[in-house]
Amino acid sequence: MSKHVAVIMGGWSAEREVSLVTGEAVSKALRALDYTVTDVDATPDLAAELTSLKPDIVFNALHGRWGEDGCVQGLLEMLGIPYTHSGVLASALAMDKPMAKHVFEQCNIPCAPHVVTTYEALLQEEPMPRPYVVKPINEGSSVGVAIIEEGDNGPTLPDCALSSDNVMVEKYVPGRELACGVIGGRALDVVELRPKRGFYDFEAKYSDGITEHLMPAPLSDQLYQRVQAYSALAHDALQCKGISRADFRYDETLGDDGLFILEVNTQPGMTPLSLVPEMAAHDGMDFETLVGWMTEDASCPR
Repeated sequence: MSKHVAVIMGGWSAEREVSLVTGEAVSKALRALDYTVTDVDATPDLAAELTSLKPDIVFNALHGRWGEDGCVQGLLEMLGIPYTHSGVLASALAMDKPMAKHVFEQCNIPCAPHVVTTYEALLQEEPMPRPYVVKPINEGSSVGVAIIEEGDNGPTLPDCALSSDNVMVEKYVPGRELACGVIGGRALDVVELRPKRGFYDFEAKYSDGITEHLMPAPLSDQLYQRVQAYSALAHDALQCKGISRADFRYDETLGDDGLFILEVNTQPGMTPLSLVPEMAAHDGMDFETLVGWMTEDASCPR
């Protein structure tokens, strides 16, 4: 008898639509692998629904707050259901950008200078010289991210923000956008992302044709291996499980001192444009095999 996998997706975060695409792709792959699959659009009644379904495994296809920050992970542990991806602590740490950077710095992984403030305080006094980047401290997929440059009228509040919301203000690192996936603690190949306009924002991530993916990234062997080493180290330092993806900026003008980690994503997208499936395919693991590995890697620490 095949294992019953509940694919939880959607939810109510700012990344709901991306999560639905991830969930649909995962569900299709699991069915092709002969799992028994139930698609679950997560609601605040998720505990009751999962108690009724009694799945053997939950494949967590949620993105953003509540699904990626330790909340649903804690719920699944209370229910005693094995689930994919990282546990409560790693999920919470990675989603909280300032806390994650604190961990990275303790491991000597270079981070750009940054401070935590509120939108209200930021509108009154800028905490560092421009250019800088403003980020919500606990959103993903570049939701609410803005680059404030010389001559801009801003900073202004994004639609999703309240004046009292905490934000991270980070020194803008010019140069190249890099990413590296980690699977089971092993770093995959590095990809360079070259948006055809602007920066690698939400639209550039999820709109076909806007961003060029260079795999493997055209870097020196030494730098390439350093990106891989930092990615694996960050994965381990946060106590991640399953797959993760580390994002970096590289300022070539600074030479060896120009590489900075931005964040670690504990639940990378599994959409047609997502990076980790692309990296896995380059490593010889097709999408169905990747999804199957993640499912069998599911656990429940309780």
